[in-house]
Amino acid sequence: MDPEPANSPTPLPAADSPAARATSAPPHRRRPRYSGKYPRRFEEKYKELDPARDEETFRKVLASGKTPAGTHRPILVSEILEILKPTPGSVVVDCTLGYGGHSAEILPRIQPGGRLIGLDADSIELPKTEARLRAGGFGPDTFSVYRSNFAGLPAILVECSLPGADAILADLGVSSMQLDDPSRGFSVKHDGPLDMRMNPNRGQPASVWLEKIRPEQLAGLLLKNADEARAQLLAPQLAGQRFSTTRQLADAIRSSLPNAARNDVEMTLRRVFQAIRIAVNDEFSALDSLLRQIPACLNPGGRFVVLTFHSGEDRRVKRAFEGGMREGIYSEISTAVLRPSAEERQDNPRSSPAKLRWARRAVSGCISGDASSSPPS
Repeated sequence: MDPEPANSPTPLPAADSPAARATSAPPHRRRPRYSGKYPRRFEEKYKELDPARDEETFRKVLASGKTPAGTHRPILVSEILEILKPTPGSVVVDCTLGYGGHSAEILPRIQPGGRLIGLDADSIELPKTEARLRAGGFGPDTFSVYRSNFAGLPAILVECSLPGADAILADLGVSSMQLDDPSRGFSVKHDGPLDMRMNPNRGQPASVWLEKIRPEQLAGLLLKNADEARAQLLAPQLAGQRFSTTRQLADAIRSSLPNAARNDVEMTLRRVFQAIRIAVNDEFSALDSLLRQIPACLNPGGRFVVLTFHSGEDRRVKRAFEGGMREGIYSEISTAVLRPSAEERQDNPRSSPAKLRWARRAVSGCISGDASSSPPS
């Protein structure tokens, strides 16, 4: 038999042969490798990051009292629903959409005819949350999203041709997706770039902010934003320094407190990170603006719920509600904070610092900037 010419084409395998199937199949991707029995780093938790792929792992993490990577567990859900009382046809605003946990419970309750407007400054998480809620069957006529912090609410209501909302929710906590992702630079537990911006496309990262600030300014902010007792000691060690990563900042804080007990050091770390995050995102200014504008954004009789997570936020909310009550803007306000139950705190430890306050706008009386002074029909 004559040999085959050297330039003849290689015969193709039959379309249904094993060789053809192997050729057309996508290349196999190995799972991420990590040391130890369980993954520790955020990017290694591929099963948690894709719950549709491995529901069993997702359920196990929840059952252990932890939050699966890349998700967030809403806090005080039943209590918020009881206070806001969303009903068919209601207009509701979620000022801090986050992972969408509260909105996912509210949306079915305002149908038919209702509308939910979601705001969030996080340009990374907002598209993901919108996609999840859209997958639940909520189209643009029912559910609208805006990349904005809550100070932008009045302009958004005007854009939506709405005189006001029947219920407004503001959850001021940092989402677990932000805390757990090292690339966002929020958490002391994970090393990553020292960023801390809610919107990574806007403003300056925490590393640049720290490098520019003066010690006396930083000391004041540590006290104002986090009630940090060691503010005067820490500020000269941190202000004007260049820290590129969260670990570098954490190490500098620990080095400044050589004789402090370990638990005290860890609490100081959290407070310093909190204070810097609040300053980088100008959170108190945005909250003060929201509290001033909320009465004009509520329909008469409308309800407003705020979840706070530290004393600086809670003091502002309490003062605003008490002032509004004295001026006749609100007809009712919460007389005490509502906290998560012992069961919820055990099931979701991140809920522990949460405090809930609420207010109800008076039915009569005109408010500056308000489009209506009578209750909705």
